[in-house]
Amino acid sequence: MEKRLEARSRPAGSPVMHQTWRHLLFLHWEIEKALIQASLPAGLEVDTHEDKAYIGIVPFFMEGVRPRCCPAVPGISNFLEINLRTYVYHKETGLPGVWFYSLDANQKLAVKVARSFFRLPYHFAEMKARIDDSSGKIEYASRRTNSPDVQLRYAYIQKGDSAMAEPGSLEFFLVERYWLFSYNDKTDTLKCGQVHHPPYQISDVKVEEHDDRLFQLNGFPAPNSGYTHQCYSSEAIVSIYPLATIAQPKLSQAHHGL
Repeated sequence: MEKRLEARSRPAGSPVMHQTWRHLLFLHWEIEKALIQASLPAGLEVDTHEDKAYIGIVPFFMEGVRPRCCPAVPGISNFLEINLRTYVYHKETGLPGVWFYSLDANQKLAVKVARSFFRLPYHFAEMKARIDDSSGKIEYASRRTNSPDVQLRYAYIQKGDSAMAEPGSLEFFLVERYWLFSYNDKTDTLKCGQVHHPPYQISDVKVEEHDDRLFQLNGFPAPNSGYTHQCYSSEAIVSIYPLATIAQPKLSQAHHGL
C-alpha cells in the first residue's frame, strides 16, 4: 500500500505532455491470474486484489492533448480513446502499474506518436460519442479500422455523488494507477513511465449498453461472465512524464503487446 500511495506524488523533473481525460467509464472483469500472467513480458507480475485479477475496458474522451510548452491544436488535441488493460507490478522494484493490451483512438497522429515514442499498442479506429444534455447519458461507439465488422458500443450515465476511492478498496486498486509499462520487442526492453493527476473522484454508473469484444480483438477468449465492477469519473487533469528503462526481459510466447 505504501508504494501505491507514494505513486500519487508529483515526480521529479518536467512532464513531456499534458492532457485531460473526461467521462471515463471503468468496466472490469475477473480473469484467471494464469491467463493474464502468460500475456505479460518477463519482469512484470500480475497484480491482484484479495487474490483476484482483473482486465478492464475504459472508454473516455481525451482533451487538450499537447506537448509541454505547446498550446493545444484544434482538430488534433481532442479525440476519443478506449483501452483494454490489466494491473501489474514490476518484480524487482515492486512498482504497481498498468499494462495496456490495446489503446484505440480516432486521431492518426496520436496513434503514430504513441506507437513510435512510447511503444504503446495504439490502433486507429473510427469513433464517435455524444452526451445527452438533458439526461447526461453518454453514448460511445468504436470500430477498429482493421476489424470493421466489430463495432463496440457503450452507453452510461453517472449515478450519485463522487468521492475519492478508499485506500485498500477494490476501487482504489483498479483506478489509482500512476505508472504504466511498455515493451519494445526490437530492443528487448521494458520501460515504465509515470503520470500525475489529483486522485480520481469516482462514482457509481448506470451502464445501459456495453460490449466485451475488445477482449477477442486482443487475442483473449470471450469472458465467461459479465463485468464484475463498474465506476465512473468525470475528469482527470494529467501530466505525462518520460519513459525510463527498468529491465531487459525476454518476451513470453503468449505476449499480447507490441
